[in-house]
Amino acid sequence: MLGHWSAFCLSCGGAVRWFEDFEAEVPETCSCGGTILRRCPACSAPFSSTFAVECEECGAPLREPELLGMRIRKAGK
Repeated sequence: MLGHWSAFCLSCGGAVRWFEDFEAEVPETCSCGGTILRRCPACSAPFSSTFAVECEECGAPLREPELLGMRIRKAGK
């Protein structure tokens, strides 16, 4: 699915893209049972990258920088 923003599962890393007009269609939970995060818990800003580990707006952490034993982003990115 295409979209301006990204959402991802905090458990398995599964991701979905979404448009603001269709935000209500983004599921709350993943098929694995994990929580899908689509906005920063600190400031409610959406994020554009599926690989985000920090909020682009306020810098708050979105998730750990590693998932399933692998780094989500290269250091310094």
